[in-house]
Amino acid sequence: MTKRTLRGSLLLSVALLPGAVHAQGAAGAQQSVTLAELDVVATTPVGASGGGGGQSLYKIPNTVETVTAADFAQDRATLDPTFTLARKTPGVNLSDGQGNGFRQTLTYRGFDASPLQGAPQGLAVYQNGVRINEAFGDVVNWDLIPSVAINRIDIVTGNPVFGLNALGGAVNIEMKNGFTWQGKEITVSGGSNGRILGSLQYGEVVGPWSFYFAGEGLRDEGWRIRSPSEIGRVYADLGHKTLDSEFHIIASGAKTFFGAAAATPVDFTHVNERAIFTSPQTIATEQGQIQVTGKVAVSPTWDLQGNAYVRRLSQFTVDGNDGNFEQCSARSSNRGFLCFEDDGFSRAPGQTDLAFRNQFTILGRQGQRIPFTTGVPYGTLDTIRTEATGYGGTLQATNRDQVFGHTNNFVVGGSIDAANYTYKSSSTLGVINPDLTVSTNPFNPNYGTIPGLGTEAIRTAAALGIAPSNVTGSNLYMGLYALDTFDVTDALSLTAGARLNFARISTQDQTGFSPDVTGTHYFTKVNPVVGATYRFFPWLNLYGGYSESNRAPTPLELACANPDRPCLLPNSLVADPPLKQVTGQTYEVGFRGSVPNFYEDGLLSYKLGAFRTDLRNDILQVAVPGNAARGYFVNVPATQRQGIEVSGEYATKTLSLYANYALIDATFQFNGELSSPNNPLADDGLINVRRGNNVPLVPNHQFKAGFNYMITPIWTFGMNMQAFSSSYYRGDESNINRKLPAYFTANLNTSVQVSENVQVFALVTNLFNNRYANFGTFAETGAVAGNFVINDPRTTTLVQPLSAYGGVRVTW
Repeated sequence: MTKRTLRGSLLLSVALLPGAVHAQGAAGAQQSVTLAELDVVATTPVGASGGGGGQSLYKIPNTVETVTAADFAQDRATLDPTFTLARKTPGVNLSDGQGNGFRQTLTYRGFDASPLQGAPQGLAVYQNGVRINEAFGDVVNWDLIPSVAINRIDIVTGNPVFGLNALGGAVNIEMKNGFTWQGKEITVSGGSNGRILGSLQYGEVVGPWSFYFAGEGLRDEGWRIRSPSEIGRVYADLGHKTLDSEFHIIASGAKTFFGAAAATPVDFTHVNERAIFTSPQTIATEQGQIQVTGKVAVSPTWDLQGNAYVRRLSQFTVDGNDGNFEQCSARSSNRGFLCFEDDGFSRAPGQTDLAFRNQFTILGRQGQRIPFTTGVPYGTLDTIRTEATGYGGTLQATNRDQVFGHTNNFVVGGSIDAANYTYKSSSTLGVINPDLTVSTNPFNPNYGTIPGLGTEAIRTAAALGIAPSNVTGSNLYMGLYALDTFDVTDALSLTAGARLNFARISTQDQTGFSPDVTGTHYFTKVNPVVGATYRFFPWLNLYGGYSESNRAPTPLELACANPDRPCLLPNSLVADPPLKQVTGQTYEVGFRGSVPNFYEDGLLSYKLGAFRTDLRNDILQVAVPGNAARGYFVNVPATQRQGIEVSGEYATKTLSLYANYALIDATFQFNGELSSPNNPLADDGLINVRRGNNVPLVPNHQFKAGFNYMITPIWTFGMNMQAFSSSYYRGDESNINRKLPAYFTANLNTSVQVSENVQVFALVTNLFNNRYANFGTFAETGAVAGNFVINDPRTTTLVQPLSAYGGVRVTW
């Protein structure tokens, strides 16, 4: 077998992992990835590496971080691309706001790509040139991406050509196809928490045709109470290639189910680390996508590339919550009936006290009042159904004609992405049982018959704070872009370009409770980019650039921007004072390079860079009193992310090492007040944010290192670790409470090539069983149900304890 040639500046040399790297052909011949292929990076969503729109790394005036199929293969037992990205990539950290490791928020340089509705999405994510930030909230469902079919992921910063949400950069996922991977492979593994998973992939080339298929499935009982995971994903690609053209028809689908139990009060986890808060909390998602991509060389110097797609998403969540109900005030005309807590709401001008109190009376679907029962810990069973159908495409042209005798690469194109969606949510009156489950049966064995229990679609009389929602809407995003790289000399390259973004977001209320939800919003902006690179030596490259970017508010944010009519996030939609779009300005400078034959014929790669991104009108989610799930969105004047990144990698035929450090300084750049009612040091529910306060959940210091060593020709052993400094809790934007502690974790991996076709492997995560939390926020204190009382307002999500997995991989 011939080992792959690896570009050290782009990936850890996992060539020592025989099975992880080698893509076997039908005859057992290994596929090779050449230096040239890995040195080319897509500069546009449809500019696949090595194709039109790709550019040599040393000519790109911004940061590029690359993770390859070999890296993901090393972590194959996780079936989670975010695990590998966080393990390897400088500036990436994870936070688990939903209590399930498969649905974590990925944060890069302080910008989020999250599956959590309401999280400020600051990264654009593309899969084979299709934007997969979902239509309703720009969320990124990492659990839907078939990890075994990933060929490489590039994180590209400072390039507005990637469109909306690329404030902190773009995550460009390139999938495998029959031309890039051939062979047959089956992997089966299992381990801790009852995890069982399997994957298969098949690739073949027949004449001008290629075919690739991948499938993977997982079942895991979860280490926390009531937190199972089920994943099924498939991916297929049919390709056709000639000397001057290449076309692909791609189909993918996924079905997942998670018990995502969210953060748990520390009072509970001190007693039992597996404890959760109220349940059930489940998320079921189905997704399907059909895509066509093509590239045609219309002349020796002109290429035409494009894609078109249809994407369908269906998601259903069930969420048991504390109801935040009380007996109606004696000052209302509904004494003896159930009311929503009115804390945090203010009386409207001219409104009488009686009218103010009466508007919080809980009503059923038919408008009936519900009797209040003393001693009952009321809760709600909230359901949300989101359906979205998206479609669109991109068309671009690439020209490589010389200009005044100098090499020049010019790209011009346009994209359109449209989507229609429906969003329905409803709350059913329930009771919190002594085991913290929420049930809706009118007869409860713990409390007897409770009048009104099981009443669906409850709301307050004025639809404040809690109300059913039924919203339909549509998004239309369009862009025009151009990007040019001109070689002044063999060493100096200049880049300039721009993208015009247009967004139209339309929502319509179908209930009559929230007429202000109905509206159409328009956002436009031109984002320029300029930069330069200088190659002092083949092993020393200077890069620097300036770019702008923008993010349009999501339909959820637009529909929930009124502090007097908060949302049960993400369960209700209310009035929508207009939010402004977020705009960013990014500056980058740094050195990078690769030194061949550095030591014992090894390849040394390095990077030293600095960056700064200034945001205007950043959008934050803030809470209202009584329930951390209820809140609204606001623009704040300014935030900033800046820092430095240092990384190095060294690879020989038997040893590979990597280490990197990132300083991430994510701060607020304004003085003002924000609502944070559950913050224990808040003043009447408000906290004072000062210029320079840190953005929560972003560790300032991040260090990562790892190695792989080929002990014998068939046995490889590796270890990696990550260390993160402390960070502030969400809801402590004022930085006045104790922080989430600093933490580190380590993982082991090993593989033995038993024969040419059979490999056994093992993976151990959280080797030292460190019990740390990567997410924290605050909850309301007081009695919940049974013997459960919250005295400490801190709630956290502990990471999964020491876990071990093993498996077998067969190729032929």
